[in-house]
Amino acid sequence: MSLERPWLQSYPKGVPAEIDVNEFHSVSAVFDTSVAKFRDRPAYSSFGKVLTYGETDALVEQFAAYLLGELQLKKGDRVALMMPNCLQYPIATFGVLRAGLTVVNVNPLYTARELKHQLVDSGAAVLVVVDNFCDTVQQVIADTPIKQVVTTGLGDMLGAKGIVVNFVLKYIKKMVPNYSLRGAIRFNQALKLGSRHTLPKVEIDHDDVAFLQYTGGTTGVAKGAMLTNRNLVANMQQASAWISASGIEMGKEVIITALPLYHIFALTANGLVFMKFGGCNYLITNPCDMKGFVKELKATRFTAITGVNTLFNGLLNTPGFDEVDFSSLKVTLGGGMAVQRAVAERWKKGHRRDPGRGLWPDRDLAGRLHQSTQPGRVQRRDRPADPVHRCLRER
Repeated sequence: MSLERPWLQSYPKGVPAEIDVNEFHSVSAVFDTSVAKFRDRPAYSSFGKVLTYGETDALVEQFAAYLLGELQLKKGDRVALMMPNCLQYPIATFGVLRAGLTVVNVNPLYTARELKHQLVDSGAAVLVVVDNFCDTVQQVIADTPIKQVVTTGLGDMLGAKGIVVNFVLKYIKKMVPNYSLRGAIRFNQALKLGSRHTLPKVEIDHDDVAFLQYTGGTTGVAKGAMLTNRNLVANMQQASAWISASGIEMGKEVIITALPLYHIFALTANGLVFMKFGGCNYLITNPCDMKGFVKELKATRFTAITGVNTLFNGLLNTPGFDEVDFSSLKVTLGGGMAVQRAVAERWKKGHRRDPGRGLWPDRDLAGRLHQSTQPGRVQRRDRPADPVHRCLRER
């Protein structure tokens, strides 16, 4: 062991000293590899609807073909995604990346002023947005460079059940305000249009920008961090090497994805690392509904979960959480900010039902999975504007 790297002595057994960043030339290549390995395995689950890796791949191909064939976007153009966790998000994300374009993640809870700043600053040409937030888009769209808006309902990818979901959200829960966006197209229609085109081969390499990931704006206006494919592949390789030591089995894991995928922590840990593992991302669209969240957990045998301190604390204090089956849990990842000792101890104490399982060897991974490839560029999203933090404060 090199004396110049004494920290290696603290690595858990099985964690390598080096990673192979050249194993994948792009984030899209990681997805393609997982599709080839786990085509028939579940990739995403939402509201009872499950998409396999193969089914997701076909939809990703259609959306990528829509962007290049129908909208005539060029390599490097930016596409903004303004969605909570839903099936449309990974389809759109990997569609944008496969087309050689750049993803601009947008917080759906942005005010009109914040949204306008990010759309103008990023230079995004296309915006994909869930109906619930279209009224905010309507207020600023004329003052942005957006050329095409793609709208979607949370139930649009759920089949017949989705009709009921969309109806309840709009007319019963009143969560979808009226809006008018001239020229907007529905997400499912975009997929149909994309199916008419043959996607050309797009050369993507390490130096191409995959994401413009915006900071929280804690010290001023939000700033876009340019994350290349190399940045993300390197961080994914680092994190997956570390997590693999917890007994992860390829193609067999189910991770609870409650933190928003537009946030860099969940994007990396859930969206990339567990996708590489061939795991199933169990999408929680509204983690602020703690009772509903606990109900979902009771109905799922999951092996991993990510969260922030406020989320863990909220779950621990929600009636019925002590009835959740944690017998399959292998990994709990805390990020965004340090998990308070009292919360971590309650979590471990309450869920060590089997001495051989539970929290991964008592090690705190808080903050380990943040983008560290560009120090100082991506800030931690632990301010009150963070959706999970804010909704729990308001409970």
